[in-house]
Amino acid sequence: MKGRLGTLTALYVTQYLGVGFITVGLTAILRDGGTSLDTLALLQIVGLIWPIKFLWAPILDRYGSRHRGHYRSWLLVLQSALVLALLALLPFASPADALGPIVAICAAYVFFSATQDIAVDAVAVRMLAESARGTGNGIQVAASYLGNLLGGGACVLVYDQFGWASAIGLLVAMTAVGLVVVWRFREPPRTDRVARIGTAYRALRSVVGQPGGRWWTVGVEPLDYVGAGMAYALVTPALVDAGWSLGRIGVVTGVVTSAPAIVAGLVAGLGVGRFGRGGVLVAGGLALTVSTLLLLPLMNGQAPLGGTVAALCCFMVAYTIANVVLYTVNMDYSRPDTGGTDFTVLSSFGLVCSFVASSIGLAAAERVGYPAVAVAAIVLVAAGVVLGLAHQRRFPHRPSPTAGLPVGRSTPDAAVERPAADGAKAVA
Repeated sequence: MKGRLGTLTALYVTQYLGVGFITVGLTAILRDGGTSLDTLALLQIVGLIWPIKFLWAPILDRYGSRHRGHYRSWLLVLQSALVLALLALLPFASPADALGPIVAICAAYVFFSATQDIAVDAVAVRMLAESARGTGNGIQVAASYLGNLLGGGACVLVYDQFGWASAIGLLVAMTAVGLVVVWRFREPPRTDRVARIGTAYRALRSVVGQPGGRWWTVGVEPLDYVGAGMAYALVTPALVDAGWSLGRIGVVTGVVTSAPAIVAGLVAGLGVGRFGRGGVLVAGGLALTVSTLLLLPLMNGQAPLGGTVAALCCFMVAYTIANVVLYTVNMDYSRPDTGGTDFTVLSSFGLVCSFVASSIGLAAAERVGYPAVAVAAIVLVAAGVVLGLAHQRRFPHRPSPTAGLPVGRSTPDAAVERPAADGAKAVA
């Protein structure tokens, strides 16, 4: 199991390196070169590829090489594509003067990264033991912040000292580690039934048809993600209104807050195994409530450096804890033969909720002010926690006897994990 977790760690981290560079590092480099904020906003739009990746997730569940490994065959191509996309950035030493090619390459990279995420999630669904799912999803969430820290922080420092080629070279070298991991990875042979393409696409809908699936997907997840997303959407404009420079905002929100979030992801993952889904869900909800209250001085225009950084770190820690448990339950609902599709649908819905929440939060703040929206966010998160606990009591997680076994030893019926029937005792 340690070897499996190590493989997943390397793949999750390397897929987020370029994303962190694009959203944080490249944005700072382009701004330093005089690129307008409107143009930078267009660069951020490429991130919309991630929420719609469920559209092609069934293709990865259906097609794959039995000789090289069903999902490993995809990972070999996609991890190589990530490296090549980053190498394609090397000729553009003055990225502000080549925005067209830069944006196109970044869009291609994000597409490859999102698709690689489908394959890695599918491997995690099939290979992680029940007791390791919390840890696996803690690693996944922590990896996104580590990608920000390395891709958005370390690469910018290298760029500032040694130039564009050195920064991209470092990014390529770190991403290539994932390619080495994939080459060494030996996916157990898949002897169970591979879902047909029609079945794989029907999984887009049937995944929420499992016991408690709709309750979780259209109830618990939206409340938590909309509440947390509304609060976080206020942070950047509130910092600007409080007089912070764009440089300080970028460093604090993209780099400084990533370090405690990485630790929180790993600790929360272990906590899921120790205290159960419900226990960590409550901890995340309480932490989000307290940390959002700590942001109220910022929402009222008071933003001293020390206190504001501490409040933002607390918020990111709380948001990370909530994310880990939400992802873990999503994996509980993911079935081995359509694992890529199932997990992608559920996690993408959370991403969509976050995007919508950002718009709702900012629009509402224009009319009623930052503090009122922050309080509304707390209420939504609290409602999500209450609904989540009720969900766990009625549809608790029930370990599958074949979870975590080599893929070749599982069967389509025995390996499909389904929440327990109504009235069962809550795990938490």
